[in-house]
Amino acid sequence: MILFLILTTFFTMTTTTDTLSGAAFAVQALPYDYGALAPYLSEETMRYHHDKHYAGYVSKLNELLLDSPLSGQPIEDIILSADGPLYNNAAQAWNHELFFEQLSPHPRRDPSAALVEAIDRDFGSLEALQTQMNRAAAGLFGSGWVWLASDRDGHLSILSESNAGNPIRRGLIPLLGIDVWEHAYYIDYRNRRADAVAALWNVIDWGEVSRRYALRQ
Repeated sequence: MILFLILTTFFTMTTTTDTLSGAAFAVQALPYDYGALAPYLSEETMRYHHDKHYAGYVSKLNELLLDSPLSGQPIEDIILSADGPLYNNAAQAWNHELFFEQLSPHPRRDPSAALVEAIDRDFGSLEALQTQMNRAAAGLFGSGWVWLASDRDGHLSILSESNAGNPIRRGLIPLLGIDVWEHAYYIDYRNRRADAVAALWNVIDWGEVSRRYALRQ
């Protein structure tokens, strides 16, 4: 319950009500223009990533929920309880919303003092954290996510998760996620995943990451 309350304070995926189908999750608009993250992420990439892939997960999630006993439940409860296609689409919808919200055309470049202290304690430095996440993202076989996560006491860890994997299934709080599915980078970087991940740091908003860290309490 504590983890659920923490997550719902910064996860904004909302439900809309349709009198024919009941509650359905809504696609959240990007908080910036499609082309605002160029040259690191192109407008074409963002349109495909958001409008096709992310929106597709939300649409499929709503379709699967029509005949599910989990219909009407918060997205986090669905992720924790479901398996198979329902879990995959719920988790991917959830993962993508956190991903898009942590990016900005005008990002805060430095973490908060509290997060810097935790990073220095658990990784040695911000540069060392980025190096470890870069290595994990480049080395993850196939599709998936690399996460910076926190426990409720503020201790940090890096998680490499295949496919739709995410920290809340481990009882942890997501702070920063790197999407290493090919649809996240292939238009701009082709098979150069390491280059794509390195470029992503230019648009990571440490203000948003720090806000998530503060909300763990």
